[in-house]
Amino acid sequence: MSISRFRFARPTRLLAASAAVLSLVAVTAGCSRADRDESSVAATDKGPATELRLGYFPNVTHAAALVGLGNGLFGKELGTTKLVPTKFNAGPEAVGALLGGSLDASFIGSGPAINAYAKSNGEAVRLVAGATSGGAQLVVRPTISKPEDLAGKTVVTPQLGNTQDVSLKKWLAEKNLTGKVKVTNLENAATLDAFQKGDVDAAWLPEPWSSRLVLDAGAKVLLDEAELWPDGKFPTTVLIVRTQFLQEHPESVRQLLAGLVAAIDFSNADKAAAKTVVNDQLKELTGKALKPAVIDRAFGKIEITADPVAAQFPQLAKDQVTAAIAKEAPDVSGFADLGPLNDVLSKAGKPAVDAAGLDKK
Repeated sequence: MSISRFRFARPTRLLAASAAVLSLVAVTAGCSRADRDESSVAATDKGPATELRLGYFPNVTHAAALVGLGNGLFGKELGTTKLVPTKFNAGPEAVGALLGGSLDASFIGSGPAINAYAKSNGEAVRLVAGATSGGAQLVVRPTISKPEDLAGKTVVTPQLGNTQDVSLKKWLAEKNLTGKVKVTNLENAATLDAFQKGDVDAAWLPEPWSSRLVLDAGAKVLLDEAELWPDGKFPTTVLIVRTQFLQEHPESVRQLLAGLVAAIDFSNADKAAAKTVVNDQLKELTGKALKPAVIDRAFGKIEITADPVAAQFPQLAKDQVTAAIAKEAPDVSGFADLGPLNDVLSKAGKPAVDAAGLDKK
């Protein structure tokens, strides 16, 4: 099933709603949980939602989302709830739409997910599932063989403050290269063009773009981010939901998660079929399918999983300080609500996912 059967909202239109972010932050910053009567603000379960507005990116790291959409798995589980998928290019745009109330849920990178939680004083969103672990690399020109060779060079990330931007800046700080490397931000397709023209020297990118630079533009891998994490596992893509939507429509969230689990099962049971679905969706969304070698390499770098690798979020929050993205590490306690996911997993006879304490204040 093609995702073209759904009505798409335009990100540019959604971003207009993100003007509400400032007022939301101002309100939440002006009151603490201790000052409020939680029972008075707790939303009531209103039953299935009329529609669910879902964000995602046209990246291989969003394979579970693309399979869920392409195979109609989300729509099947949601039943009468209308699914409205919306494509974004990077996390900060999706955060603006979520906090502005024009998006209900989104597949998103770990960095912007943390920012959405922190900007709303821990109120606006909840982490409800993982989607992908791994799948990000620092790729460079062949003449660059060690970190020090990046001094004086231009390195690209997809967007200021996105997951790869934080990872790069943290790594540069640890290598004593802060201020010695020019970091700029470009959309992924523009990065490929700029690299081919010789305008940039390196890029920290998610899949399939790191694979495209390697196979289509002659780049080489200087660092696979998996090397920096225990057992090579780190949350590249997770699923977050607006807290109000979760409270008002818990069954719709469980249905979305059931579709996600089905998409993950499909992807891991038949990788060849999953690659075909993902490539079909990428062609529809971007106008061009990936070469077989590119999608094969990209899939080889990711793990498609519902586990958000919650134990790594405190470190990811600290990384924002090291990267000079934040002055102090965002408090991520209480960020996760994996109860609905574990309900779905239990019904499917699968083991529960560990919140690693992220579900507690």
